[in-house]
Amino acid sequence: MDGQEQGGPLDAARLGAELGERATLVQFSSAFCQPCRATRRTLAEVAGMVEGVAHVEIDAEAHLGLVRELGISRTPTVLVLDADGRIVRRAAGQPRTVDVVAALGQAM
Repeated sequence: MDGQEQGGPLDAARLGAELGERATLVQFSSAFCQPCRATRRTLAEVAGMVEGVAHVEIDAEAHLGLVRELGISRTPTVLVLDADGRIVRRAAGQPRTVDVVAALGQAM
């Protein structure tokens, strides 16, 4: 996972789900995206292992305004948010568990 990004924080109202107490893994997916399914499993597993971390999956097609605002160009795209909803890491494509854990380390 690479590419740090600054900008306004994301909150529950914009994401449609509550943020994690310590960090949030935000996954942008689309209906026919095979890597999105594997990414969902990976992020859910990591969120289940690390206390205070939430996994939020967003249907990119249903949230085009947010997709454009954040410059999401493909699915899956994963954003790692800190406790305040600031994007600290971003990656496109299917992440490896070890990379997600490392990115969370930066966010917390």
